[in-house]
Amino acid sequence: MIEVLKLREDAGKLHSLISRKKFECDLNAILELDVKRRSSIAEAEKARAGQKATNKDMSQLPKGSTEFLAKVAEMKELAQKVKELETVAKKANDDFKAAFMTIPNIPHESVPDGRGEEDNQTISTWGEIEHKYPNALAHYDLPWFDRMIDFPRGVKVAGAGFPFYLGDMSKLVRALINFFLEEAEENGYQEVHSPIVVNAASATATGQLPDKEGQMYLDENEDIYLIPTAEVPVTNFFRDEILEAEQLPVKRCAYTPCFRREAGSWGKDVRGLNRLHQFDKVELVKWTHPKDSFEELEKLRIDAEGLLQKLGLPYRVLLICSGDIGFPHSKQYDLEVWAAGQKRWLEVSSCSNFTDFQARRANIRFRGESGKPEPVHTLNGSALAIPRVLAAILENNLQEDGTVLVPPCLKKWFPKETIGEKS
Repeated sequence: MIEVLKLREDAGKLHSLISRKKFECDLNAILELDVKRRSSIAEAEKARAGQKATNKDMSQLPKGSTEFLAKVAEMKELAQKVKELETVAKKANDDFKAAFMTIPNIPHESVPDGRGEEDNQTISTWGEIEHKYPNALAHYDLPWFDRMIDFPRGVKVAGAGFPFYLGDMSKLVRALINFFLEEAEENGYQEVHSPIVVNAASATATGQLPDKEGQMYLDENEDIYLIPTAEVPVTNFFRDEILEAEQLPVKRCAYTPCFRREAGSWGKDVRGLNRLHQFDKVELVKWTHPKDSFEELEKLRIDAEGLLQKLGLPYRVLLICSGDIGFPHSKQYDLEVWAAGQKRWLEVSSCSNFTDFQARRANIRFRGESGKPEPVHTLNGSALAIPRVLAAILENNLQEDGTVLVPPCLKKWFPKETIGEKS
């Protein structure tokens, strides 16, 4: 959430900055709602003051006197008027808040202009992708794939996009999760085990609502959502709290299953592990001092990159352009791993700085040298999403005998050197 003062002081400048993003937003209409809201609140407050003054006058009159009875009648009228004005003020305030929540975050000046993903900029690559994978197959074409990752039974039990992982494949998933968590701890992130459901207030605080309401699974009876990422519950850990400056940055990591409806995405890049409704992911979250947040973003990205390097998986880093950056994001990097069998890049992480956007919505502040609370900056990054990392391992490390070499960094949790069946 932006500062309302920025909207009032220079809506034109704000519109110019926001227009770099893909999101439509009528700032003039929101300003009109703000004027109406403030006017309605002022009118209700004036009426309440009049009611209070009339009550004071009445208390000084003899009970039962003509003047007293007249004031009683006046009080009844004023009470009704106050009630009506408060109803109007509440609606005006609610209308403004709902509209104000549709304003996206301002992209950072370093974010390149662009219309969509085709304009994202590759800022670095790691590893070789040419002439290195003579045996590579798309992971879903491996002869034994369906015996280790069972999609048909997942469809029977839950629906499309909810596979079963069996035997060694399940153990390999668990090994990746443990590896990611322990590496995060080595980098100074405290592990948390979070809820996998959140209320609407939490989803609104991080910007999933109203932007991605149709993408989340909702229990309407309980008014709770299955989380699309651990970012949502973990960021809300400090909602409505004040941190001390010396605490910053606070760094947390969490493993959770993630749930996404992916509405509108079916038909594109959905075979095998490429796009699921339920998947496992380790998330990194930071609460930082505003002056340090962009430096902390680079550190967070390096933490995520280090995992891919230790796994020996080639990847590239994309700086996301203004037309592709998310609703609450100020700056965003995507990490994409090379899948040799499919001969394509697969996104496995987004590392983002939300500046004070989420903190204002969540009321997360810190007390600096002035002693006055001000919003922190929040950051998060996937480190990493399991299914596509697994897909890259299966494709890139396929051996001539049909088995797949397991990255040595996973040996602590998965002692076998290979996974799969010999052909």
